[in-house]
Amino acid sequence: MFDSLSTRLQDVFKNLRGEARLTPENIEVALREIRLALLEADVNFKVVKAFIDRVRDRAMGQDVLRNLNPSQQVVKIVRDEMLALFGDSQGGLTASNKRPRVVLMLGLQGAGKTTTSGKLGKWLSRQGKHPLLVSCDVKRPAAIQQLAVVGQKAGVRVFDPPGELNPVARAKGALAEAQAKGFDTVIVDSAGRLHIDDELMAELAAIKEATGPSDLLYVADAMTGQDAIKSAGEFNARVGVTGVVLTKMDGDARGGAALSVVSVVGVPIAFVGSGERLEDLEPFHPERVVSRVMGMGDVLSLIERAEQAIDHDQAAKLEEKLRSNEFSLDDFRDQLKTIRRMGPLEQILGMLPGMNNLKLPADAKPDDKQLNRIDAIISSMTPEERRKQHIINGSRRKRIAKGSGTSVEEVNRLLKQFVQMQKMLKSLGGMAGMSGGGLGARRKAMEMMRNMKR
Repeated sequence: MFDSLSTRLQDVFKNLRGEARLTPENIEVALREIRLALLEADVNFKVVKAFIDRVRDRAMGQDVLRNLNPSQQVVKIVRDEMLALFGDSQGGLTASNKRPRVVLMLGLQGAGKTTTSGKLGKWLSRQGKHPLLVSCDVKRPAAIQQLAVVGQKAGVRVFDPPGELNPVARAKGALAEAQAKGFDTVIVDSAGRLHIDDELMAELAAIKEATGPSDLLYVADAMTGQDAIKSAGEFNARVGVTGVVLTKMDGDARGGAALSVVSVVGVPIAFVGSGERLEDLEPFHPERVVSRVMGMGDVLSLIERAEQAIDHDQAAKLEEKLRSNEFSLDDFRDQLKTIRRMGPLEQILGMLPGMNNLKLPADAKPDDKQLNRIDAIISSMTPEERRKQHIINGSRRKRIAKGSGTSVEEVNRLLKQFVQMQKMLKSLGGMAGMSGGGLGARRKAMEMMRNMKR
C-alpha cells in the first residue's frame, strides 16, 4: 500500500543525489515534492504541514548545507521525522498483570472486527497464550455464528451461552468462564456502531464497566483513509481507545491513515492486518514500516514470516538433499507451499531491500496464480517422474498437460526452469550460498519467474 509513496520519495532523494551541494532553493523543491507525495498518500494535511516544517528546520541547518554529501543526511532526517510521527509505539497489546486480561474490540460495522478478533486469538495462541472469544453483537444477523466459525478455523475456544442475548451478560459470562477454566485472555467482539448512536455507545460503556478491559482496540479499515481516523478519534473521546488496528493494509489504500493516526487520534497503532488469512495479523513496528516506505525493505518481518512457515526438520532434510544434489520436483513443490504460507509473492518480494526500486515490466511481476499452475503440473506427474524428471518424454508431457489443465509448452517451461534451478543451487552451494547471493541471486530468481510466465 506504500508503493506509490515510496516511489515518489525515492525520486526526490535521487534528484538530491544529483546535487553537488544542498541550497535553500533545492531543499524547497524537494520539500514541495515530499509534501505532494504525502498529501496524495492521504496523510492528514495538518500532519503534513507540521512534518514538512520539522524537516525544513533540520535540513536548513548549516551542518547539512555544508556537507559534501548532504543528500544522505536529508534521507536520514526524513526517516527520523517519519518515525517521530508514530511516537514511541511498539505495537502489540499493552503490558498488564490482570488475569484474565480483557481485550474489547471497537469500531464501525464492516470494518472487520469479527475476523480481527479471530486473528488476534490465533496470534495470542502462537505466543503461548490461551484466549477465549465471545461475541456481544446480538443485533447483526448471524454475527454470533460468524465468530464461532472464525474461532473454529483459528483453533480458539468461543464462549456462546445458549439463549443469552444480553451483550453485557455475555461479556461477564465469558469473564467468569475464563476465570473458572484458566483462560488468560478474553477477546470481546462488540457490535459495530457509529459514535453518534447513543444507545449503542451506552451499551459499549456498560460492557467496559462490567469487564474492565486492559485494551480497547479500535478496528479501522485502512481503505477508508482519513474517515477511519476521524471515527477513531470520536470513539476515543466517547469511550477511550488504547490502540488502533488497521485492516486491509494489503489493499489499494494509500497509507495515509497509518502515518496520521498517532498524531490525529493520540493513540498508537497496535496491530495491522495484511491479508485475508487468519495468520495475517502482526504487531505494528514503526521502524519497519518507515524502512519500507524509504525503499529499505523489511528484512526482520520477512525473517519472522519465514520462521513461522518453515519446518526446521524439513529444512535440515532439504539442506542434505541440496548438498548431495538430490533436489527433486517433490522438494520444489514443498518449497512452493512454504513460500505460499508466508503470504502473497508480491508482498514477500516487497520486503527485500531495493526491490521497490526495480522497475519491473507487467509480465515480470510475481503472480500467485502461476504457483497454482506449477503445483497442478507437478501433482499430475507420477512419483517416479517427480524424482527423475529426465524420463518425462513427449507422451508423458502430453498426459501431464492434460491432467493439470495446462499446455505442453507450460510443462516444458517448468521442466526447463527446474533444471536451471538445480544447476543454480549446485553452483551457489545450496541454500546457504543462495542466501548470500545478494542482488545477483535475486536477479536470477526474478528472471526465472519472468521466464515461467512466457
